Amino acid sequence: MIDLPNPVVVAAGCGGTGRELAALGALEGIGAFTTRSLTLNPRAGGPAPRIAETPSGLVHSTGLPGPGLEIFLATELPWLVQQGLRVVVSLSGASVAEHAEVARRLAQAPGIRALEVDLAVPDARAHGLLDVREPFHAANVVAAVVREAQDLPVLAKVRSDVLRVAESARVVTDAGASAVVVGGPQAAALPDGRPAGLSGPAVLPLALRCVGEVRAALPGVPVIGCGGISTAADARAFLDAGAVAVQVGTALLHDPTTAARIAADLAGGPS
Repeated sequence: MIDLPNPVVVAAGCGGTGRELAALGALEGIGAFTTRSLTLNPRAGGPAPRIAETPSGLVHSTGLPGPGLEIFLATELPWLVQQGLRVVVSLSGASVAEHAEVARRLAQAPGIRALEVDLAVPDARAHGLLDVREPFHAANVVAAVVREAQDLPVLAKVRSDVLRVAESARVVTDAGASAVVVGGPQAAALPDGRPAGLSGPAVLPLALRCVGEVRAALPGVPVIGCGGISTAADARAFLDAGAVAVQVGTALLHDPTTAARIAADLAGGPS
């Protein structure tokens, strides 16, 4: 786990490259910035339309579009480091070997504080990514990343819609993860029936329950909560449930200053 000046972290994907939030002053005071989930090679992402707004959140099947590792290391990472941000790099891939290679290259790059293994993509198989819903596969991926990460802490992001979230958390920490990120999108579908994920306020109660379950089962493991957080009260609920930090994601698409605002509100004490 990394030292954070405050417990509010920008979640993977929703902060873009960071420049989008910086233009609005929305990176000020955050605890850390998590990049979009990187793969070894560039990805165009899923076909449009791949996002649909619902009354209680966002249904999405993005397919993890991204520039690939080379461009990220050359253009995006240096800028993030120059801003003085604590940078957590999220990574994904189509195989255990790809995860390991991305981790190996990232471990050699300056300025990265931690790696986050994205095990929470609900429509991974539909986009040619490795399906790690089974704890055995998740453990293999995490172990491979930990072997290549050198001294970097490795966070494992697990889904909160699995039947045995505490078991999933246990196997990834046994595989070497320093902390567990609990939450992320729930399995859903776009209006045309394509597999997708659901994020936003609708998933908060389940994510909160799962944080409590993991904390109770693994009291010595740092847990980072995410899922539908949009206010300081939401963040406090996760912290009260045992999380050491929270990630803010979908809310940034509605109000890019959400993470910075929550950090400021928490620093100001109970409301």
